[in-house]
Amino acid sequence: MNQVIRLMPFVLMTLVSLLSSPVTAQSPVPYTPVTAERLLQPEADNWLMYRRTYDGWGYSPLDQINTKNVATLAPSWTFSTGVEEGHQSPPIVNNGVMFITTPKNQVLALDAKSGEILWRYRRELPEDLFQLHPTNRGIALYGDKVFLATVDAHLLALNAKTGEVVWDQTVENYLTGYYMTLAPLVARGKVMVGVSGGELGIRGFIQAFDAETGKPVWKTHTVPGPGEKGHDTWPGETWKTGAVSIWVTGTYDPQLNLAYWGTGNPGPFLSEVRRGDNLYANSVIALDADTGEIKAHHQYHWNDAWDWDEVSAPLLLDVKRPGKSFKALVHAGRNGYLWLLERHADKITFVDATPFVHQNVFTKLDPETGRPSYDPQRIFGVGKRAEFCPSLSGGKTWPPAAYNPQTGYLYIPANENLCSALTGKQETYTAGQLYMGVDFSDIEFVPRPEAKQHIGELQAWDLNAGKKAWTVKFKSHNWGPVLTTGGGLVFMGGTNDRYFRAFDAKTGKQLWQQRTNSGVVGVPTTYQIDGVQYIAVQSGWGVDAQRVQEFLDKAWGVKTFIPQGGVLWVFALRK
Repeated sequence: MNQVIRLMPFVLMTLVSLLSSPVTAQSPVPYTPVTAERLLQPEADNWLMYRRTYDGWGYSPLDQINTKNVATLAPSWTFSTGVEEGHQSPPIVNNGVMFITTPKNQVLALDAKSGEILWRYRRELPEDLFQLHPTNRGIALYGDKVFLATVDAHLLALNAKTGEVVWDQTVENYLTGYYMTLAPLVARGKVMVGVSGGELGIRGFIQAFDAETGKPVWKTHTVPGPGEKGHDTWPGETWKTGAVSIWVTGTYDPQLNLAYWGTGNPGPFLSEVRRGDNLYANSVIALDADTGEIKAHHQYHWNDAWDWDEVSAPLLLDVKRPGKSFKALVHAGRNGYLWLLERHADKITFVDATPFVHQNVFTKLDPETGRPSYDPQRIFGVGKRAEFCPSLSGGKTWPPAAYNPQTGYLYIPANENLCSALTGKQETYTAGQLYMGVDFSDIEFVPRPEAKQHIGELQAWDLNAGKKAWTVKFKSHNWGPVLTTGGGLVFMGGTNDRYFRAFDAKTGKQLWQQRTNSGVVGVPTTYQIDGVQYIAVQSGWGVDAQRVQEFLDKAWGVKTFIPQGGVLWVFALRK
């Protein structure tokens, strides 16, 4: 049985005591419905969706906390989630009510000013569930509902005032490898989600549901079937298990009514068994939000052999180049290239791409289309080991970049000086089991010599000038999503030293840091209540950040300890 705990009038207790002592509140939580108009133009004080705005900038105009006073930032309150593993979701705030999710599909509603718990929903997950990414990347808000995509492949609508389940829609059968980790995307009264499970031989898709009733509206597969455009890029029956997961929330252009989604790698990893371009893997696809029709796409690289999911949705912004100003899609790729594309109603065109970390797979890019050519020595096969850079985790993996319109800079959480090696093996598909074409125990991470000095980076790119403005380097690898603000600041965690940091958005100078309980892999947000600006982030190391740490420890013969356990940290200026 799923559980809802509502504690309006009570002082915050430990999560353990809450689990053993369910209490019902005397009255519903005061709540302001989230309208379509508010999603289009969110108030500066609130953070209503995954990246605050449909364009994916991760930017807030709030400026009370700025470069001059951020050094006095201090914890205002904290909240322990009672759960281990990677805490990756953003604190979503609507007029004083905060929502966070944790691993194991727990949703917590909190008073955003005091940290008092309002209600808690915890999904009881099947005992036979198998998935490789035990995390959740957040909720979506619309009307008086909270939408949650679950790891057992359901989409839930919860009552925002009580946490009670309004409707529960099965998206797919978890026993065949499907699960979900992303925050849903809401547009035009529809809730859009995408499925994960590419390492388990699924056939990926994005599906939309009516926000009020939960009824399915449309479904679009990311691996085209017979009769669909791109089906000929999948030989034989490979399309049935072609993967192409959707791991991260899309962005949305309301003028074009197009939702832009980054797509994952094809499956299995072993590329020789699915020779061809493998559309729509490793791509950005533009879907009509009303019908789900794929209106346009750009494939960053074809016939992927390096697990370079390109799952981060592109940021939507205007770029000015000599003699030209255009509506752009900007994507810092797992393949190590920064992609600049132009978006139209019916097509996506290539502008340019530049490596932002060391990359030795691409030998050249077609100047008209951006299609890369490959060094064949960097492609592994059955019994053939190949080493390649960047690593499996890429130049930038799922943690979102951010854009600040004041500086015109894009901020990328990057990993440099890290490569990988794979050796392929033949594999037979069995529903619900690993289908990768590589022995997991044979995966190697190969640090370059420079990795002893640094791996992680925070990079700032001037998109109009087309060049890097500055770089901050970290000894640790970096799994930190980025927040930037009107106060001229950039916030990011992501390193194994457990610090959450603030930087000058113009220069990259570090201005503040706070060590937390664990590694910060959560998406930071900011909001304002009663004239006070807060910065909020979840700390809780795990999932891929921990796995890469273990690979690095193996390569270097060391053992690095990063404490686990989730804590929400909320900061404000000292009075």
